[in-house]
Amino acid sequence: MFLSAVYTVDAQRNRLSREAASEVKDTLYTFPPGEGYTLEVLFTRGPSHNHPLMAVWIEDMNHNYIQTLYIAESIGKGVFRYGDPSGGRWMPGPIRRPAALPYWGHQRGIRADDGYYLPTQEDPMPDAVTGPTPKAGFVLISHIPGKDIRQFRVLFEINQSWDWNEYWTNVKFPDDEHYMTSSQPALVYAAVIDLDSEKEEYELLPIGHSHWSGENGNLYEDLGTITTALDIAESIRVRIPR
Repeated sequence: MFLSAVYTVDAQRNRLSREAASEVKDTLYTFPPGEGYTLEVLFTRGPSHNHPLMAVWIEDMNHNYIQTLYIAESIGKGVFRYGDPSGGRWMPGPIRRPAALPYWGHQRGIRADDGYYLPTQEDPMPDAVTGPTPKAGFVLISHIPGKDIRQFRVLFEINQSWDWNEYWTNVKFPDDEHYMTSSQPALVYAAVIDLDSEKEEYELLPIGHSHWSGENGNLYEDLGTITTALDIAESIRVRIPR
């Protein structure tokens, strides 16, 4: 579930451009306000958007993981809404999807007993940072605890199942079950935030893609084979309210 915050939806939308505000369908809240800084992530969907999985987190300037701000509930809890057909109809059930958001998983650095860098039902991510995947554009309002962090990076990873193209085909790795549910690999976006500057809004730009089946936590900077996956998001921006 999402926690309440000091900002109302109407107040938040008044700060957005008219075009972006018309696209916003959900406002998500993670981490309650307190000592520290509020951070807002505005996601505008692109023409290829179709129920992607997403993770948002921050790291220091040396690429060390600090904390997750949001993770799709199915990944964060280890349970997918349509994960168990054993009873004759689809019911929630555990599914391991290491190819979904592998860069986030490896950066987080917690390895489960099955070897995957994913949360499990037994050791899930807290409710304060998980939630269902928004169906359209959204604003994520979160909080960075403490005021000692002045410069940091915001990372956004996104992946959409069965998003094939001429390079990432369904016969490219026919024996790799995890690739088969990922197709084009997850994309990673990033922006450097400087709280000592007067800048209030930053654009996250694609910096690479993750491993196609989640085998490692490498970042592959060549995006020459990526097509429609780059159109899942029209834009991703971060705002630091002053």
